[in-house]
Amino acid sequence: MPGTLLVISGASGVGKSTVVARLPEHVVLHFSVSATTRSARPHELDGVHYHFVSRDEFVDMIEDGDLFEWAEYSGNLYGTPKTPLLERLAAGETVLLELENQGALQMKAAYSEALTIFLAPPSMAELRHRLLGRGDTSTGEMRTRLEVAELQLAHAQNTYDHVVVNDEVDGAVAKIMRILEEHERGQDVSEHYKSN
Repeated sequence: MPGTLLVISGASGVGKSTVVARLPEHVVLHFSVSATTRSARPHELDGVHYHFVSRDEFVDMIEDGDLFEWAEYSGNLYGTPKTPLLERLAAGETVLLELENQGALQMKAAYSEALTIFLAPPSMAELRHRLLGRGDTSTGEMRTRLEVAELQLAHAQNTYDHVVVNDEVDGAVAKIMRILEEHERGQDVSEHYKSN
């Protein structure tokens, strides 16, 4: 039986990385490694954090149909290589992708069996507070991110399989685990979590 492709997205500052980092404590997951044209940071390893490639190599991957989805952020290209992901799914593994909104929607369009979850903030005020707490967001950038987040939230109910509010990390992780478990058992849990 094929494995499950779990795609988690959400507004900037909602706590995606924190929630995603906690999931392996509860379930065996394979993290899909994205390809990128950006330079590796000092602590990053090729093939572990990203597949670091040149722009020409990335364009070749697009043209050869080797990517499920791709997007450009801040002048760098990011994408999900197709072959390793399909191999893991064929082996029955649960594969996790943490993607920005655009990539998540592209992924669902390319692989309709993907289980997509949008992480939402408890409120826009709380999201603003979290972005402020990061200390790396200018006032103008903050305004833009909040506007984008409002648009994403308005459409998430209709574009994602589930919306989970990240009001508290343990609670959000527990909700995602229940969605994943019931999905793998073939049960519909949309009524439980669409608006939670």
